[in-house]
Amino acid sequence: MPGVPRSHAAAAPRCPRATRRSHGIRADGDAQTADVYDPGDVRRCIGPTQHREPGVQRLLLLLVLLLQLLMVTPVIQASGEQNSRGGSLTVRNQDEERARRTSHELQAEGIPNCEESPTPTLEEVNAWAQSFDKLMLTPAGRNAFREFLRTEFSEENMLFWMACEELKQESNKSVIEEKARLIYEDYISILSPKEVSLDSRVREVINRNMLEPSQHTFDDAQLQIYTLMHRDSYPRFMNSAIYKDLLRSLSEKSIEA
Repeated sequence: MPGVPRSHAAAAPRCPRATRRSHGIRADGDAQTADVYDPGDVRRCIGPTQHREPGVQRLLLLLVLLLQLLMVTPVIQASGEQNSRGGSLTVRNQDEERARRTSHELQAEGIPNCEESPTPTLEEVNAWAQSFDKLMLTPAGRNAFREFLRTEFSEENMLFWMACEELKQESNKSVIEEKARLIYEDYISILSPKEVSLDSRVREVINRNMLEPSQHTFDDAQLQIYTLMHRDSYPRFMNSAIYKDLLRSLSEKSIEA
């Protein structure tokens, strides 16, 4: 400066430098940091305090503190979001694990045993091709059809129909109520893996009937599933390898005899 010795020249105030400070550990294990300003550096940057109004000093310090708060807040928010995502992932993983465990348990239970029946005759197997009613009248026919439904992952339709037939044979009120409850849980509930396909009207009828279960609680639903198997699955069964192989085997035995 002109007229002022170099040794007496006022040193230029040093601007504040941000330092990195840790604010905890994130969900991924890394440290959370944010830029923080040293108040001493801020005062040096402002310059000699005796030449500034106290109100101006306070305003500048307040601005610096506000700047620090704005820089720290996003770090805290990001940490909260990561923790929230981590919690959601944990819950989702637990749900997937439960689903896998439930599926494994169902597979471990195995497929219910088929009805006991003698080997069908050639005449009986030929009769199955005449009508769906004749197929469903014999245990051998139901077993063969059920084996086919299993390959199409729709065996629950036959199981439901058979459970309804068993319910109709009961006369004890407590047994009827218990069997009706099991049928509902196994084949009507939307939470069941063996739920059958029913329209809303039939479901409403079932829900009303379940208030006082009887042998005929599921009659409408049984008829709808019977019709579904007749129109949808029965034609494919008649053209399936299961039916054709059985028919050919019985025909060969008949010729040999």
